[in-house]
Amino acid sequence: MADKATQLTQLLAPTVEALGLELLGIEYLPAPGGSLVRIYIDVPLGAEAGQADPEGEGGQGVTIEHCEAVSREISAQLDVEDPITGNYTLEVSSPGIDRPLFGAAQFARYVGESAKVTLRLPQDGRRRLTGRIVSVEGDTVTFDIDGTPFVAQGDNIDKARLVPDWAALGLAPSSEKKDKGRASGATRKANHTPRDNKRSADPSTAAE
Repeated sequence: MADKATQLTQLLAPTVEALGLELLGIEYLPAPGGSLVRIYIDVPLGAEAGQADPEGEGGQGVTIEHCEAVSREISAQLDVEDPITGNYTLEVSSPGIDRPLFGAAQFARYVGESAKVTLRLPQDGRRRLTGRIVSVEGDTVTFDIDGTPFVAQGDNIDKARLVPDWAALGLAPSSEKKDKGRASGATRKANHTPRDNKRSADPSTAAE
């Protein structure tokens, strides 16, 4: 049986696509006081001029208006479909520079770049690794970790994020440059925080 994040992705992807955007993936984080549903969206590759990211960094074409539109549509759909038990907070966000990766197909887009990965089950004595994405074949992702190949199955990857190449971005490791790097990699997101049961209220927007 698919986990809750996968179920929600399958349910909500058509809604996001109908708005001309791509649903990258969903993080579902259950908690006693109410779950967090974090949805990452992006402007599709090859989007028409005006929406595409001029600097080639995914997520930079996503605007606050995109996040608000997706948040409104998905919030209404979740109220109708009722796939989540109990209270929850819905967050819609762009991926940012350190974008999360969901599934082998997304790793394939970033061959040659580095990623930080957490595995569901330990492999070769480790659950966490940081390495360069070497290749993707089917559901298998091969990383280079300090010159040693590490092969992981896509269904054993729990979480993954790209590691920004600050030097390539022209950002030095000084504190001033780091602050600028965080600003340039800001995500755009809109939140819906529930007030009563599962219905969302008081939507607000924020840019980190």
